Amino acid sequence: MIEARGLTKRYGEKTAVDGLDFVVKPGTVTGFLGPNGAGKSTTMRMIVGLDAPTSGSVTVGGRRYAGHRAPLQEVGALLEARSVHPGRSAYQHLRALALTHGIPRRRVDEVIGLAGLGSVAGKRAGSFSLGMGQRLGIAAALLGDPRTVMLDEPVNGLDPEG
Repeated sequence: MIEARGLTKRYGEKTAVDGLDFVVKPGTVTGFLGPNGAGKSTTMRMIVGLDAPTSGSVTVGGRRYAGHRAPLQEVGALLEARSVHPGRSAYQHLRALALTHGIPRRRVDEVIGLAGLGSVAGKRAGSFSLGMGQRLGIAAALLGDPRTVMLDEPVNGLDPEG
């Protein structure tokens, strides 16, 4: 379960998220809808601890995301498809994430197959199209076999095969 209470994020004078309350219960599909700049991505970044709330709180399974022993098993997130070192291959990127989080090498191979990255796994991520970058982000989100998968604009740049 993901729970936000009074979640607020300000950047100087600009309020990106203002007093947001919500609960996402296990087994449900939930979406954030709103125009550009409404705070959807910022909210997701706060859920996984990449941005700290100005006030309020957000928990995953009753605790902060970073407080989990194996956070990638709790929430896998696709937030920014281009947040990969451009000189690393898809395999190197996923392997580094796996090593950091104690995930076995065989899981890297599994998600490469699931995301349709087999033919490009050895290529530098900086050469990827937007769609291939999305596939790599989806593979990273699935890497920990998480209870919850959170995707920000998941079909952006994907072709029908993706």
